[in-house]
Amino acid sequence: MENTDKKEKMIYDGDPGHDDVMAILLAAGNPRIDLLGVTTVAGNAPLEMTTRNALITMDIIGADIPVAAGCSAPLVRPLYTAPFVHGKSGLDGAKLFEPERKPIKKHACDFLIDTLMESEGDISIVAAGPLTNVALALRREPAIEKKIKQLVIMGGGRFGNITPAAEFNIWSDAEAARILFESGIPKVMCGLDLTYQAVATPEMMEKITMLHTPVSEFVNDFMTFYNANSKRAGKNGAPINDACCVAYLIDQNVFTTRHLRVDIETKGEFTYGMTCIDFFRMNSGKELKEPNVYVGDKLDFELFWDMMISAIASLGQE
Repeated sequence: MENTDKKEKMIYDGDPGHDDVMAILLAAGNPRIDLLGVTTVAGNAPLEMTTRNALITMDIIGADIPVAAGCSAPLVRPLYTAPFVHGKSGLDGAKLFEPERKPIKKHACDFLIDTLMESEGDISIVAAGPLTNVALALRREPAIEKKIKQLVIMGGGRFGNITPAAEFNIWSDAEAARILFESGIPKVMCGLDLTYQAVATPEMMEKITMLHTPVSEFVNDFMTFYNANSKRAGKNGAPINDACCVAYLIDQNVFTTRHLRVDIETKGEFTYGMTCIDFFRMNSGKELKEPNVYVGDKLDFELFWDMMISAIASLGQE
């Protein structure tokens, strides 16, 4: 019989980022997760800022979790950041400061390779930014393909949020995404179809505010900024995209999935970075490709926010 008390070992790779920080808080504050490290990549903001935001988060929650800085640009394309969503700092709205903690002296790719190669193949990776770090680590050490338990990706979907066709994380480094989607690593994709259901509604934000802890105040500050951007776009709150990946590792009942074929477009003039999802098993006269990704579908909103609020409540307590 499976031991349900066993913790899920996880490395978080991302570009903090408001929703990245929410994902890190969920991982650090849930007893089902053993967060082995955070690796940072340029994406929402330049690498220096995403790394600083991760370190500030660790300072605020008092966690001695290693943070390793990774790639400062995509594999092929120039870096494109998202200050129009996350502000110039990547975490606008928060009261930012110079963190006491420092990144470890090991590059994120080396941290990924070393940690995975020393493991028993029981570590999952949540990849919630451009996929540069993980793809580069796989290219440098192909043996990690068999060492990754599963790769839970925040990216893609049937529509875009940076172009009509493409979601930001995949579009930022589609070449890296293609490497991983064509690999044999077990994959779960949390695309925009799913993550846009994980909205930080006023009711959920009120529950966080009422916790009255330093961590909840930190969350309230940066989420006020993040939500304001979404409300200007006519939404009821910001989607907490990246935390969906962590929630899945805690309890797979948090959303349903469909096993589908997903390929990454890297050459299209209008479709670069698109996740081409074969919902209807269409081959157009070509050899039918086998499904390679479990694609997230329907979110259990109440379960997701129960996890999120419980994690925030557990952090920063004396």
